[in-house]
Amino acid sequence: MPEPAPFDLSGHVALVTGGNSGIGLAMGDALAAAGAGVCLWGTNEQRNAEAAEHLGRHGTEVLALRCDVADEDQVEQSMSRLIGHFGRLDSCFANAGVGGAGTRFIETDLTEFHRVTRVNLDGAFLTLRAAAARMVQQGEGGSLIGTASLAAVQGQPRGQAYSASKGALIAMIKSIAIELSRHRIRANAVLPGWVSTPMADPALNSEPFQRRVLPRMPVGRWGEPDDFGAVAVYLASSASAFHTADTITLDGGYSAF
Repeated sequence: MPEPAPFDLSGHVALVTGGNSGIGLAMGDALAAAGAGVCLWGTNEQRNAEAAEHLGRHGTEVLALRCDVADEDQVEQSMSRLIGHFGRLDSCFANAGVGGAGTRFIETDLTEFHRVTRVNLDGAFLTLRAAAARMVQQGEGGSLIGTASLAAVQGQPRGQAYSASKGALIAMIKSIAIELSRHRIRANAVLPGWVSTPMADPALNSEPFQRRVLPRMPVGRWGEPDDFGAVAVYLASSASAFHTADTITLDGGYSAF
């Protein structure tokens, strides 16, 4: 009998938050292409529907739910709907996030700081906690993934709230990995560099920014959301069974140059 293909996700169920655009949509698309059933969470119902239709072309089951990940009740209700629909959960990508307002540090008020951390950190905590509870209950292991940022390790001027939220996410992911390893649940963080997404494009498309930053990209281009599809499949699949408590940097060599 042939060995099962490690990247075949048939029968696998994945959750992707912030899954209706950018990196989250690309991750969901790659997971569906590999055979997984995919649940997308997002706050924009029109984009949710469009994303579900996009993933549906692969022929796997797709469910799109409106969910504000920073709202505990919405997270629990959406997780219950996911389990009710698919019957299980095997991987969870806590990808939903917001950017900062670009204000100077000494002019950033606490309301703005909390606006960012509410989604990027609190939302990831609530999502991963709900997913982990289901995986422990199932007793079959699983994979938890958080989308962090290179800003977490390099710093970002006028982006202290964003950097802090992503740095804390990395620390939380590693702590989750250590605690839940006995349940065969692994946890890893993905660190994107400069990637062309709706959130990043206003900066990436500006001529001064391109002149200053693009020469530092060894690959000679910005990242694209599709660059994150393969790593999503890997982290969801059994191929990553020994890979946990790690940060995986995908930045086109930016941080090394």
